[in-house]
This record gives sequence, C-alpha cells and structure tokens, in this order.
Amino acid sequence: MRVGLTAVLRAEWTKLRTLRSTWWCSAVYLLVVGAFGWLAAATTPTAPDPDAAVGVALIGFAFGQVVLVVLGVLAVTADLGSGMALSSLVAVPRRTRLLVAKTAVVAAWAALLTALLVAACALAARTLVAVPGGVPLDDPDVLRSAGLQVAGAVLVTVLAAGLGAVLRSTAGALGLGVALVFVAPPALALAGGRTAELLSQALPALRVGGEPFLAVPTSWQVGLAVSAAWAVAAWVLGAGLVERRDA
Repeated sequence: MRVGLTAVLRAEWTKLRTLRSTWWCSAVYLLVVGAFGWLAAATTPTAPDPDAAVGVALIGFAFGQVVLVVLGVLAVTADLGSGMALSSLVAVPRRTRLLVAKTAVVAAWAALLTALLVAACALAARTLVAVPGGVPLDDPDVLRSAGLQVAGAVLVTVLAAGLGAVLRSTAGALGLGVALVFVAPPALALAGGRTAELLSQALPALRVGGEPFLAVPTSWQVGLAVSAAWAVAAWVLGAGLVERRDA
C-alpha cells in the first residue's frame, strides 16, 4: 500500500514532537540565542546603522546553531539509527520519502524557532541600541540579515539530518557535524596560511546574519552557497545509503 507524503509528514511530526530531545533542544536554543541577543544589545550603547545593531543582537546564533546540529541528527538517528528503523521502513517502504519527510519536518521546526528568535533579537536591538534614525524592522539590510539567519539555520539542520542518515550513529554524526560547522572553520582560520584560509572558507561555518563566526570571511552569497552545497551533498549521500542498507 502506498503511503502519501502528507501522511508521512504528519507521522514524522508526531515522532519529532514526542521526542524529549526535541523540546530540550528547542528550549536550550531559545534560551541561549535569546539571552545572548538581549545581553549583547544591552551592552552595546550605540551602533552606526540598523544592520550593525541587529548583527550585534544576533551573536547568540553563533553558539545556538550547534543545538540545531543536535536536533537534526537526533531527528534521524533516533529512528533510523535505532530498533525503530524496521517498523518505520515497513510503514513507509519508500525510504527516500521517509528521509524527505524527516528532514522537512525538522528543518521547518528549526526555521520557525529561528524566525521567532530573529524577531526577538531585532526587537532587542531596536529597544536597547541607539542608532541614528532608529532600527526600522522593514529596513532592507535588517530583513536580509534576518533571512540569512533563517536560511543558515535550515541548512545546518539539513546538513545534520544528512550526516545522521550517512552514519546512523548519534555520537558519530554529532561529532562530525560539530567539527564541520563549529570547530574546523575557526581552527583553520587561526592556523594561518593560504591553504588553511581556503579550507576555512570551503567549510559550512556557522553564520551570524551575513558573517561567518570566527571563520575566514566570505561574502554572504558564497557562504550560503558553500553551506547549501554541503547540506545537499550530505543529504543526497545519506538518502543513497538509506536506500541501499539493510534495515
């Protein structure tokens, strides 16, 4: 019997919201990013323009996005990396469809949480940071930073889900995901040398608005493209392995 994508999405949302790890990760993400954002805004008396003010308030995402790595990995490995895999694959024999649904649900949840946090951080900047002309929330640069933050969070989550599908090990996928987005880019930036700089730019570094966190700077277009390439590559590899492996 063919199971429709809508039904699979509903089932995956039920799985995601019944995992205690989902709510722990969500709570930590909201607390870390929100607290850092308001604290950073409160300790920044002035900024030259709205984009700079909002950028200061977004600093919590540099640390909070690591939680999204955990969330994305667990959304996959809690099922496909456990004894539940067989029952899930019996219910949804089309394995790629199952992974699509898992990824879509957890990425949508990450996007929703991030959008709420971006709004809270923008409000902190508007309330606490003195900027000539204020911080209009419809300013094009502010909207761009907000959109990039949401897009970056989604790509980090998709990358984590892909790594979970590739390794089917929570510890292994978490270790590799954190190394790729949080450890290696700044470590290579600190190492110095042209090769290390290029490698830092070629990794999916965490971003705060349009800026990479501690990694070698790139334009936001290049950074988004690099993160998207890693996320797509990891996900496609994971989908291929899910199709070929025994349950």
